[in-house]
Amino acid sequence: MRPQREPSAKTDNDILFGVHPLIEALEAGKEIEKVLMQAGASGPHLGELRRRLQDAGIPIQMVPREKLNSFTRINHQGVVAFISPVSFQPLEEVINRCFEAGREPLLLLLDRVTDVRNFGAICRTAECAGVDAIIIPARGSARIGADALKTSAGALLNIPVCRENNLKDTLLMLQAYGILVAGASEKAKTDMYNTPLKGPLCLLMGSEENGISPEYLKRCNSLIKIPLAGKTGSLNVSVAAGILLYEIIRQRNL
Repeated sequence: MRPQREPSAKTDNDILFGVHPLIEALEAGKEIEKVLMQAGASGPHLGELRRRLQDAGIPIQMVPREKLNSFTRINHQGVVAFISPVSFQPLEEVINRCFEAGREPLLLLLDRVTDVRNFGAICRTAECAGVDAIIIPARGSARIGADALKTSAGALLNIPVCRENNLKDTLLMLQAYGILVAGASEKAKTDMYNTPLKGPLCLLMGSEENGISPEYLKRCNSLIKIPLAGKTGSLNVSVAAGILLYEIIRQRNL
């Protein structure tokens, strides 16, 4: 009798359960978005898996067993993994490709944009506008699963996505390349029409609830805002991103 495989399952096409199925996915070169591991769980196989994930730079989040149980009733072995439908690309490679092609990079960095529909809509607009890459943090971002892919109308398959472990270091690296960072903020003193937005540029958008994190806000080369004439105090982040991106395109084409 053949030995029974350890259990694995998928609730849709992008969730994987079990230690050995996840190790097999890593060996097959699957793109792992993040992994939830049971807090306090131990064992040689879990230890090996954790080392492999850390070596690959894949985010690991320790959670209670109840959280894992919410995804499945079968034996998940203390591990739930999210498979990304897109392949993450190294940011430096994207930047170098732009310069080698004689193009000034236009990048979009999303700080804590967690709503999947907003994220997908932003990616759709960014791809249409010719943005060279979307930059997201390894933690605290919307899941790039089937819902995000659908909301983006497939645009996520046509634009590089770069996942960064430390956005502070990312901002410093961008500026070392001569790429200016423009942060979208209501605190800005000048609006987008009166702020130079030509040249190598990264547009930084923050979460709808709290905006850009203070530590990143102070590292921006400039802050810009969208002029509002009505009584409503702010725009949806996906709408704001679209308006700002096309103002950048307008200035670039002058």
